[in-house]
Amino acid sequence: MTLRVQILKDKFSQSLGLPFKELLPESVIRLAISELKIKYKKRLFDPFVTLWAFLSQVLDTDKTCHNAVSKIIAHLAESEVEIPSTDTSAYCQARARLPEKLLENLFNYSAQNIEQKVTEENLWCGRNVKVIDGSTVSMPDTVENQKEYPQPSTQKSGCGFPIAKIGVIFSLVTGAAVALCIDVLNTHDIKLARNLYSFLKQNDVLVGDRAFCAYADMFAIRKLNCDALFRKHSSRTTAMRKGKIVGDCDKLVTWYKPKSCPKGLSKDEFDALPKSITVREVYYYIVIPGFRTQQVSLITTLLDKSSYSTLEIVGLYGQRWDVELDLRHLKTTLGMDILRCKTPSMVRKEIHVYLLAYNLLRNLMWQAGTTYNTPPLRLSLQGTRHHLINFLSKLLAAHSTKRLQIYRTLLKVIAHKAVPDRPGRSEPRVTKRRPKAYPRLTKPRHELRKQLQTA
Repeated sequence: MTLRVQILKDKFSQSLGLPFKELLPESVIRLAISELKIKYKKRLFDPFVTLWAFLSQVLDTDKTCHNAVSKIIAHLAESEVEIPSTDTSAYCQARARLPEKLLENLFNYSAQNIEQKVTEENLWCGRNVKVIDGSTVSMPDTVENQKEYPQPSTQKSGCGFPIAKIGVIFSLVTGAAVALCIDVLNTHDIKLARNLYSFLKQNDVLVGDRAFCAYADMFAIRKLNCDALFRKHSSRTTAMRKGKIVGDCDKLVTWYKPKSCPKGLSKDEFDALPKSITVREVYYYIVIPGFRTQQVSLITTLLDKSSYSTLEIVGLYGQRWDVELDLRHLKTTLGMDILRCKTPSMVRKEIHVYLLAYNLLRNLMWQAGTTYNTPPLRLSLQGTRHHLINFLSKLLAAHSTKRLQIYRTLLKVIAHKAVPDRPGRSEPRVTKRRPKAYPRLTKPRHELRKQLQTA
């Protein structure tokens, strides 16, 4: 057993370990296990092998456990050791033994590691910008998942899927995910955000849409010595003539404390709010064909116009769309939109492993971009994933000197073709491919089976 485990560790360190050796080396995993005082037996699927297999599973297009176990068998096939069973139960049990806290800590480590590589020249006006947004993920329709993450109340029982709400903070510089919060579907985005503010570092700038623009949150972010830039909430009306004009379409406005305590705040938190705060409002018009929004009003705590000009504020908010692309990469490119695990605990583990794999890819893109003088955010995450999967077999077969050469080639091909920048591009929101003409599921499946039997 010890020999088989060592063979697998060597294989993974040569494949997954080489591109990610700076971000997730075995020593980091071992330290995280030691800090959590995790005890494990000497078996084939120990925490190291299980984690690396889990990562390769979410990176692959075939995300079945059978495929993951098949890879393990293939790694051991050329060595004169006993081949494990093709049954997936041992691997599934090993994944269940991985503590949620371990995967959460490794994800946080991956986020901190890539953030440390950001230099002063990469910052916006000398500030590190984070972008926040919320989304949803669905999961298998099991009793446990329905109890923890209920399906929408508008759907009939047995006709929907459990859905979880996630809030994520991304780095605008690297594109990496730096913080995550998971809750039930009907959770408001601002509640998720308040659980994520603790991940902000001093002097950060947080950018978000109108859902996060609230009096209490502006104050909370400033209290952390950070700044906020949100789109003004539609329920808040401010006359254009009010406020101190500091430039064209730019003014300072005084906001007053709400008369009653908003939902989501305790009485003590509400009482601690100041009677008023000063914010900056920037408004502009969009004349690009195809854009639904024609006028945008932004609220920010960046009050110094000499340090943060109107155009810089508008340009920074224009980059907020990147968070939509980051979420699309997670859900569509990597396949996190529909999860596979059948218990809430495993669902949360799966989400953390997806974010960990996403950050590993972002780290690879950062290395390729900085090595070959290409903006890392202009590189294709899907292309990076394809190149990595295709190069893994070559990395496995090569000796140490040749392996480094292959790795450099991998970075070169990742940086070879940047995604074109197409500002102002607009496309009609229509689909050409016709869906299959099957009716929707409006009754539980067991009831429909009975109808077929009695028909």
